[in-house]
Amino acid sequence: MRAKKKLGQHFLIDESVLQEIVYSIKTHCSSDFPLLEVGPGRGALTYKLLDDYKDFKAIEVDLDMVELLKFRLRPDQLIHDDFLISDAATLFNQKPFNLVGNFPYNISSQIIFKILGNKQLIPTMVGMFQKEVADRICASPVGKANGIISILTQAFYDAELLFDIGPECFNPPPRVNSSIIVLKRNKTLNLGCDEQLFKRVVKQAFQQRRKKMRNTLKSFDIDQENDIFQKRPEELGVDDFVTIVKSIQEKNYKS
Repeated sequence: MRAKKKLGQHFLIDESVLQEIVYSIKTHCSSDFPLLEVGPGRGALTYKLLDDYKDFKAIEVDLDMVELLKFRLRPDQLIHDDFLISDAATLFNQKPFNLVGNFPYNISSQIIFKILGNKQLIPTMVGMFQKEVADRICASPVGKANGIISILTQAFYDAELLFDIGPECFNPPPRVNSSIIVLKRNKTLNLGCDEQLFKRVVKQAFQQRRKKMRNTLKSFDIDQENDIFQKRPEELGVDDFVTIVKSIQEKNYKS
């Protein structure tokens, strides 16, 4: 059990929005899989899911919230821990599970990277993010929103923004808009290239996103004449980065 930790939560209080989120979860998350809710807070969403997901667990780091949830959840349904440092494989005894949550804004990117690190376990995620982050996760190639998190996520998941939520739906109201998105595991089992090198190339490219790839990747042995290296990173999609990594590997780069 972890010590009490405050995350500055904004509690969703609009009943119509809660019902829309529940509908989205039921639409995209099959009851054939266990369901994990991350950061249930006071249980506004939790209690609307219990009847439809028999194999349900909620993981909450805030001790005050855990004490509230104890009145409605069985001990085997409630985990007092930090999802970001938990062993995801042990949550449902090595079984795959779907993931939902109204995620605290300050850890939303970390949630995505935790999902990617456990992509073999998590076929679907429906969650709430700050709209700016949601737009980046779901971004299409060729655009300012395209970046590290969109490329790394969409390498293994299909990402879709479902709907937006205004600040007035929360107590206290945040200073930003929110969005509900869904991630669905795609058919990619492996990228066909070195995955660690792929991550390194993507991160290095977007650190200087205004420069062309031939400049951002000049520390690698690349074919300067290849048209793909004349583009800027925000103009490229997942397949383009896979092609780049393969070309680097073909030149016997050792990661």
